Amino acid sequence: MAFFKRELTQVERFESTLRDRRAARQKQADRVSLVETIVGEKRAAAERLAVAGATDAKLGRAETRLRAVEERAKTLRAELAEFDEQIAATERALADAKAQRDRDRLADQIEAMAVAIEQAAPGFGAGAAALVDAVTKSATSVLEATRFSTSVDAMRREVLAATDLICWELRSAAVRTRAGNANTAIGVTAEPEQLPTREIDRQLIYSLNTLLWREGGEVRRAPAFALVELPKLLLPVALRHHHVDYLNARRVQTLIHIHGSEGSPGEPSPDDPQLVDLDALAAGEESVRANVA
Repeated sequence: MAFFKRELTQVERFESTLRDRRAARQKQADRVSLVETIVGEKRAAAERLAVAGATDAKLGRAETRLRAVEERAKTLRAELAEFDEQIAATERALADAKAQRDRDRLADQIEAMAVAIEQAAPGFGAGAAALVDAVTKSATSVLEATRFSTSVDAMRREVLAATDLICWELRSAAVRTRAGNANTAIGVTAEPEQLPTREIDRQLIYSLNTLLWREGGEVRRAPAFALVELPKLLLPVALRHHHVDYLNARRVQTLIHIHGSEGSPGEPSPDDPQLVDLDALAAGEESVRANVA
């Protein structure tokens, strides 16, 4: 009959809470995934308009729609992060509860051992006393029997005293087991990384493609859609071929909103098929001018 419902243990309550929070977190993750897809579509649309040189009105409407879905995605990601924190806290609480349950079980077993010893001790004492009485109460006195009786009686007193001691030690061990031990975490500090600085005559510009150029025998590469300090000698050719644009350009402002100012993480790969060699472009223009002359 279901009149009397069993009360859940602490471990069972944490396990139930963890299942519920994981299910809610999965639903939230699905919502985040859906809105991230929409954000990607809006970004792609705004990027196409910016690269194609759309009017300010179209770019403004595209940015407005993009900001709306980005705000929605930001809110959902924050809620997802809260779910992750709740799940992590619940997992820690569950682990602590399981560890305490195991300690309690072991402590109960130790205490049960002490109780069993205490319950068995009187029987041992009675049996040893009966052996002593069998000798001392006999009408005949035999030296070997008297020695045996003395030895048994001494053993009886020693065992009963040891019983009290071991029961006290077992109960002390049970208390220590139930309390558990505290662990100390060791933190590791990271060494600060220093980036080298170089002084060169450059112009801060925004890249529209992945770029490559050479400086003093060193090959430099820059990602697309990023702030780049381009050597001023290469700036005219990059502008003429629409590989870069000034920071105050309307399409640059839209692209910065979409991609940020750092572009893709890491340096472009040397075998990137979209890599534009600015030195080669400049050399090609010089060759054309020479032929025309």
